[in-house]
Amino acid sequence: MSISHQVHEDFERARRKAFWRHLATRLLRRDDGLLAFEEVRRGLRAQAQHYGGLRPVPISQIVGSVSRYHDFDRAFLPRRATTKGRWLSIDRAHYEQSVLPPIELYQLGETYFVKDGNHRVSVAREQGQEFIDAYVIELQVPVPIASLAELEDWVRRQDALDFVSRTHLLTLRPDARVELSLPGQYEKLLEHISVHRWFMGIERQAPVAWDEAVTSWYDSVYAPLADSIRSSGILSDFPGRTEADLYLWIIEHRWYLHQAGVLDDDAPMEDTLREYAAEFSPRPRRRLVRIARRASGRIRAA
Repeated sequence: MSISHQVHEDFERARRKAFWRHLATRLLRRDDGLLAFEEVRRGLRAQAQHYGGLRPVPISQIVGSVSRYHDFDRAFLPRRATTKGRWLSIDRAHYEQSVLPPIELYQLGETYFVKDGNHRVSVAREQGQEFIDAYVIELQVPVPIASLAELEDWVRRQDALDFVSRTHLLTLRPDARVELSLPGQYEKLLEHISVHRWFMGIERQAPVAWDEAVTSWYDSVYAPLADSIRSSGILSDFPGRTEADLYLWIIEHRWYLHQAGVLDDDAPMEDTLREYAAEFSPRPRRRLVRIARRASGRIRAA
């Protein structure tokens, strides 16, 4: 097989793997995206930095990117066809044993973010490389970060504090508990409040104070849905997730159903909750039921 044919095969295989990983993580409601360096840096309040030198870095500890976090998934598999040209040239260099320059990384704790060299990381990982040479810029972080899980947990907690600070929710509603299990999701809640505030202003034909919008959103939108989620028992179908997680997912799910024209505005929320759990729960029993239903549908169609 020629090198030209081989590198094309490699890229298509990587794209297929990215596709199946995306389906699996979507089913399990996990985040498969690379972390955005600037968002994480701000969340960690990391400022001071110094040059850490040239050294081999474990590829498994590279978890994000400065600018290409939309182009690759968490395993640095290519998500977009637009990455193909550069990916093929790097893969060709691998087979031709050409020497490539070291990549450039930012280091936060024991995790790394690509400043330059995303395609080189992607190809190296796909080719089974465990280490890659990199020029490293180290940033000081306020707490030890030994793994991706610790990094995500710290960012999530910082996001939660920022959400409470910006909404004044615990002052306005002292008993409110809005907790998300994934980092980077509190920004969506702030968007929901902003949209709710906008609709309030349209209806009232007058500006609406931020604090009033927050309390109205919590009382009339979030709390009723959280109560429905709690009383329905579907949290048991999503181990490790919270009412706020389900609130975001179900709001998005209903919006997609509305856009597709398959859900009426007055459709009972309880029906949506049951359907959502049946369709997206990662529990093995739910998955087996879905597989059986789809197989039955194919048999009837045949």
